[in-house]
Amino acid sequence: MSAGAAEMDLAAALRDAGVVPVVTLTRPEQAVPVAEALLAGGLACVEITFRSDAAPAAIEAIRARVPSLLVGAGTILTVAQADTAMAAGASFLVAPGFNPAVVDHVLDRGIPMLPGVCTPSEIEQALARGLELVKFFPAAAMGGVAFLRALAGPYPMLRYVPTGGITPENAVEYLALRSVVAVGGTWLTTQDVVAAGEWATITGLAADAAAMVRRARDGAAPRPRDVRQPG
Repeated sequence: MSAGAAEMDLAAALRDAGVVPVVTLTRPEQAVPVAEALLAGGLACVEITFRSDAAPAAIEAIRARVPSLLVGAGTILTVAQADTAMAAGASFLVAPGFNPAVVDHVLDRGIPMLPGVCTPSEIEQALARGLELVKFFPAAAMGGVAFLRALAGPYPMLRYVPTGGITPENAVEYLALRSVVAVGGTWLTTQDVVAAGEWATITGLAADAAAMVRRARDGAAPRPRDVRQPG
């Protein structure tokens, strides 16, 4: 499969989900229960961040035991991390910024890569490499929906996964944009919930998120439940 075809397939899968849970795990054994809880709630993808040493083993465990869940690796900052993530079986890689060396390394291996962008110059670096699907980070701090609307004029071909400051309350505004395939969110798997093993809570939040996506794309306003925020 070509890099362009892989990117289109990923964009379609992420659009189907609408929300990409962004998960940082402290122990590999947390991976499968979290994955199963998200899938039970109706979300079929997850991004495991490399903010923890548990990430590679977590990705391997999900690929082996929850194969129907699309699993990506996030916070990829170096070529070495990219290699580790790909070896673990990550189906796509995500970075907070645009590091040309990392992006080129991953694309050369035929794996979809979502580099982080927040300026027109970074967008043009992505376009120069044939990328039309990118991460917009930090979304809220960089102007959020208004910023993405402004970019639609000169870059109508770009599609985004906004992350950073996304909440159940504002996600619908992003999802209403044609340029947004999905939003990334940490609210579904907060560290206290994961540490306590509250898998049913994660399933409930995932179900709320899936329902919100459906309502957002139908043009109706969501009614998210009150969720606990990280302390």
